Amino acid sequence: MTNQIQMQPTFRVQLPWEREEAKQRLRRAIQSDELSPHAEAAGWVIDFQIESADKRFWSPHLSVQLNCMDEPQSSEAFCRFSPRPEIWTMVMAIYLVAACCFFGALIFGFVQWSMGNPPWSLVVVPISIAVITGLHLASLVGQGWSRDQMDLLRARWDRTLELARDLTVVECQRRESANPVSRSG
Repeated sequence: MTNQIQMQPTFRVQLPWEREEAKQRLRRAIQSDELSPHAEAAGWVIDFQIESADKRFWSPHLSVQLNCMDEPQSSEAFCRFSPRPEIWTMVMAIYLVAACCFFGALIFGFVQWSMGNPPWSLVVVPISIAVITGLHLASLVGQGWSRDQMDLLRARWDRTLELARDLTVVECQRRESANPVSRSG
């Protein structure tokens, strides 16, 4: 994990398996007793979460999406740390409202100015900018506060890769047919 703080940090991991085999191996790995309470799979995505007892408002989750690669016998895992979906939805809603107020105030202020009236609606512009800046700063502060949880999620991903590498293709196919994953895709 790098010490660089950015909004929704991402990293990529090239996997030595085709996408379908990677999905099977990773799903088998997260079904282990060690990882099953902390990860869920749906389609080509695996999500790693923090335990409920340790969750804080700013706790992240790690979303891993499997992508195809041009090279044969390989795929890519695109991994992104982000706030929990309910928090991210709230942040985006506030961001959208602030952006709409910003542009609405600019337009209304221009109309007021062009009609010879005082453009009092332009007061909303710096407020909207402050709200958007505040969201970015809160994101960065929360990310700094949750660095330990990001490291934990990355360690779980690394452990998932270790377990997936240890599985043979035959084990994956045998386990898949004997115990299908409830969320297939």
